[in-house]
Amino acid sequence: MKEKIYLSSPHMGGSEQTYVKEAFETNWIAPLGPNVGGFEKDLENYLGSGNHVAALSSGTAALHLALILLGVERGDEVICQSMTFSASANPIVYLGATPIFVDSELDTWNICPNHLEEAIKDRIAKGKKPKAIIAVHLYGMPYKVDAVKRISEKYEIPIVEDSAEALGSSYKGKKCGTFGDMSILSFNGNKIITTSGGGALVSKNLKHKEKAIFLATQARDAAPHYQHSEIGYNYRLSNISAGIGRGQMEVLDEHVGLRRNMNQFYHEIFQNRAGVKVFSEPNSDCFSNHWLSCILIDRELCGFSSEVIRLGMNENNIECRPLWKPMHLQPVFKNAPYYGEKVAQKLFEIGLCLPSGSNLKSEEKVKINDVLIHFIDN
Repeated sequence: MKEKIYLSSPHMGGSEQTYVKEAFETNWIAPLGPNVGGFEKDLENYLGSGNHVAALSSGTAALHLALILLGVERGDEVICQSMTFSASANPIVYLGATPIFVDSELDTWNICPNHLEEAIKDRIAKGKKPKAIIAVHLYGMPYKVDAVKRISEKYEIPIVEDSAEALGSSYKGKKCGTFGDMSILSFNGNKIITTSGGGALVSKNLKHKEKAIFLATQARDAAPHYQHSEIGYNYRLSNISAGIGRGQMEVLDEHVGLRRNMNQFYHEIFQNRAGVKVFSEPNSDCFSNHWLSCILIDRELCGFSSEVIRLGMNENNIECRPLWKPMHLQPVFKNAPYYGEKVAQKLFEIGLCLPSGSNLKSEEKVKINDVLIHFIDN
């Protein structure tokens, strides 16, 4: 059987084992230890001064804690970008709150500022001012940061910046993961860097970091016995996983460069091909890590659909996937309010994610190229 080419597989840099070995040798096999603090410091240095990072077990855990720290409770409403992975929305429901979904705009595929403001005005008119706005940098592409921030400040609603896919991306020269009142990162196995599974909460407020760590370690009070005055969670990143993360931070910029090269690779394949558009930065304000390279296929212009390409690539053992199915179209969220038109739905219907890993070999790229050209030409 042909070896499979994956959409986005883990890519080790070489130093990960050094940090993990040290953890074993010093017996720091626990959800605490020098690698955890070291990894947090590495991330803080990368994101820039004034950012405080709490390393957690997943990006979902970070979102959950971010909403708790912002005071979201049962019966509240939280605005969420509809076109995203379900982990952006699920923590809203964990807290007994209601997600209010908002459509995308075509430039960045992220939350549409116009529909965002429409949603806020309507929820306020209905007597329910939203407690937070979850905005996502989809596939590493920065959302319209300035426009969303203006709306956030106008209505005094904090932003939770979902930067799970955007570590290494930037907007107007500033790193993604630093724009929200709370921001989150993910280090899942398919991300630009990985800790196997893991995430982080980022805040300008040191007290938020300290509170997040307290809640992530079962909210144990300062007492010689086990005493708990609040509900806590088992959300802290392990020292072993943090060791992997420390090694990965050493190659983060290299991985970003390689992912961006993959995006250029697809631009070259599809240049002058009518009906196929590679997802790219809309202007010089945005710098995307191109975590995943995506295309939009106009069937009327090119004669084939994104699904035909997906199935054809699959027959050749090359993994491709549709874009995220919008949350307002998911069965589990069928009753949630939605504001917008059909931009996210249309993107889902005609979009495709292509293999984008920073560890793709030359021969794998040749195979991807040959299969895609075959389908385009035939």
